[in-house]
Amino acid sequence: MSKHEATFEIHSKSDSYAVRRILEQAYDTIREESRSVREGTDDATAILQEFKTLREEARQPTTGKLTITYEQYGDEFDS
Repeated sequence: MSKHEATFEIHSKSDSYAVRRILEQAYDTIREESRSVREGTDDATAILQEFKTLREEARQPTTGKLTITYEQYGDEFDS
């Protein structure tokens, strides 16, 4: 398993706007994926709600940080 992490420090309104755009795009992408692949499943609803909360919190410009973690488990997908 490998793990990669990136942190974006929010020090200005411009930084806050960039984070808001990142989280809006992530929410929109997950919403579309949920509709086409996981529609109606419990995990899709929970994941979508978590990203909706992130998106809503980022609408208010404040200082802070956004940390993104990507973990690779090494397992291949079934064909």
